[in-house]
Amino acid sequence: MTTPIEKTDAEWKALLAEKGAEPAAFEVTRHAATERPFTGKYEAHWDDGTYHCICCGAKLFESGTKFDAGCGWPSFSEEAVPGAIRNIVDRSHGMVRTENVCANCGAHLGHVFPDGPTETGLRYCMNSASLDFKKK
Repeated sequence: MTTPIEKTDAEWKALLAEKGAEPAAFEVTRHAATERPFTGKYEAHWDDGTYHCICCGAKLFESGTKFDAGCGWPSFSEEAVPGAIRNIVDRSHGMVRTENVCANCGAHLGHVFPDGPTETGLRYCMNSASLDFKKK
């Protein structure tokens, strides 16, 4: 998978450290790790603003599309900018899911499921460690 922004692991680690990202951010964004449910800083976060990729700053979600799915991760009904998120078939852990990555830098964000309660029917289930919030 090629993306507009590509860096070495050392460059990503340095960039995330410079941004003061959560300790798990590198493993989550660059190696598709998952933070434990109900531990992420944005899971119960309801301020008005926008959520961006922690790695490259691409705008991903508006706070108005965030909802409490009860799953333990921040959940959104739609992406802020069409095409900001790339979907990839994920066959890991003995199941088939749709992984979401940042279309700009390839950072693993989370997964999307077709069980959302809004008109989109989608639940973008994201890792807080992959996000950066900008208050409105």
